[in-house]
Amino acid sequence: MKKGLLKKVLATAMSMALVLSLSACAKKSEATGAKSDSTTPIVDKIKKSGKLVLGTSPDYPPYEFINGKNEIVGFDIEIAKELAKDLGVKLEIKDMKFDGLLAALQSGNVDIVLAGMTPTDERKQNVDFSKIYYTSLQGIVVRTEDKDKYNSLDALAGKKIGVQKGSIQEGLAKEQIKNADIKALGKVTDIMLELKNKKVDAIVVEKPVAEAYVSKNPDLSIPAVTVTQSEENGSAVAVKKGSSDLIEALNKSLDRIIKDKLVDKFVTEANEQVE
Repeated sequence: MKKGLLKKVLATAMSMALVLSLSACAKKSEATGAKSDSTTPIVDKIKKSGKLVLGTSPDYPPYEFINGKNEIVGFDIEIAKELAKDLGVKLEIKDMKFDGLLAALQSGNVDIVLAGMTPTDERKQNVDFSKIYYTSLQGIVVRTEDKDKYNSLDALAGKKIGVQKGSIQEGLAKEQIKNADIKALGKVTDIMLELKNKKVDAIVVEKPVAEAYVSKNPDLSIPAVTVTQSEENGSAVAVKKGSSDLIEALNKSLDRIIKDKLVDKFVTEANEQVE
């Protein structure tokens, strides 16, 4: 046989052997139920990594805030610790601006978001939510010197109102305060500073947050003004769209947390830590 012909025969035989080998591997993988990383359930990925990555914006006491030891604390954080414990992993916390949290979730930079977040219809288009674990009323914060002046929503008409950017309060302020001049900032601490410096006339935040700031700042007060909200408004855990197995696991943990009345305990403890 000529040398050139022999080379062609050997090359063909090797190619066929490679194809058969790959085919056998694929069938073996199919038979054993092996899955690619892209189809692995998110809970399995979290357990394999050994950590649950939480995205939050720690400027919202008593939900999440930074204490005197430069630690991120709050009742959302305590709830997240319980969720991680039930999954058998450690909790890793990532500090970011509120309006960037859902993008971080969608990109896979974090596994869950707890940040006093309400599961609005708009947000549900991009991410999924657990059941609601905490519901609170809305509050308004003004300078103490203006407490009697701004005693109704009508009195706030046309005034400059501070809100956290991307929050449900931004929408509520636009809807319920006539001709409100909305100033939205990424961090509640910055909004409170704007109020103190007379850059805004009032702030709309959740009532526990309002109470936490007012308790530590005598120059701020909560007037007798009510901002209404629908019954479904409350806080829930956000996860990446399609993470049904993670939602199931989180809801199971939340059922336990709520049943054991841990949320009330965590809220009380968080309020005591606010400085």
